[in-house]
Amino acid sequence: MQITLSKHGKVTVMHILGDVDSSTYTDVIRKAQEAFDDGARDLLLDLEKVPYVSSAGLMALHSVARIYAGHSLSNPDGGRPTFRAINPKDDSGAREHVKLLALQPAVSQVLEVVGLSLFFETYTDLENAVKSFGS
Repeated sequence: MQITLSKHGKVTVMHILGDVDSSTYTDVIRKAQEAFDDGARDLLLDLEKVPYVSSAGLMALHSVARIYAGHSLSNPDGGRPTFRAINPKDDSGAREHVKLLALQPAVSQVLEVVGLSLFFETYTDLENAVKSFGS
């Protein structure tokens, strides 16, 4: 898996290439945390080149959202306990600061099945996704 970052105004875009699974999910969390520590506050996850997301990958997406909602992760390798901690009240700020771009059909289906499609705003084009963060 490869991860690169780009800036579009105040929005940081994390471009992910490859599967997000048990062997790569910590890389996603770590890179998102590094961007947050460097001052990023709005993150767009570009998943156009992500063909597969496992349960560990779903946990990574939620962990990234929690980071950008201002919650610290005591253990980024915490796995399922962190994922089970989804709380619509506590995590509502995450929707404002982390959004998804260009989901592959299989990834979209997984998010739909587990209910995360209601948690994340998703976009099909970069321009509208960046605009959705406001100014």
